[in-house]
Amino acid sequence: MDASQWQVSVTSPVPIYRQITEQVRRFVAAGQLQVGERLPSVRAMASRFGINPMTVSRSYAALCEEGVLLRRRGAGMVVAPRTGKAGLTAEARLRLLEAKLQEVILEANDLGLAAGPVCERLHALFLSPLSPEAPALRRRRRPAAPKA
Repeated sequence: MDASQWQVSVTSPVPIYRQITEQVRRFVAAGQLQVGERLPSVRAMASRFGINPMTVSRSYAALCEEGVLLRRRGAGMVVAPRTGKAGLTAEARLRLLEAKLQEVILEANDLGLAAGPVCERLHALFLSPLSPEAPALRRRRRPAAPKA
């Protein structure tokens, strides 16, 4: 997976290192990053987003400590083999969304929107195909592996 498939917002209230860390967790949980797959280099990520390489390095180091990534000499960072049960439970995957959902709630409150209409809109968007206005989301979806 190259750096072009990642999203980092320097204007977000979420620290950049956390944005990167959470994306890696989501990509791994969703199977978009497979065990042994190589991540973009620190230099490539920093260059792509115009951020300090130490920020990327901090994210990768935290993920190594959690056992999500492995540092391979000569190959860089790769996704670590899963220990215990294969994959994450549905509840664990939902917890990965909580920070983003809390941001949506705060913004909805700022806009004076009630929970009902926001939930209805989220449900409608969840069920609809991705629109042409969302190329970043379309890019992040990985094509299904060809059947042998």
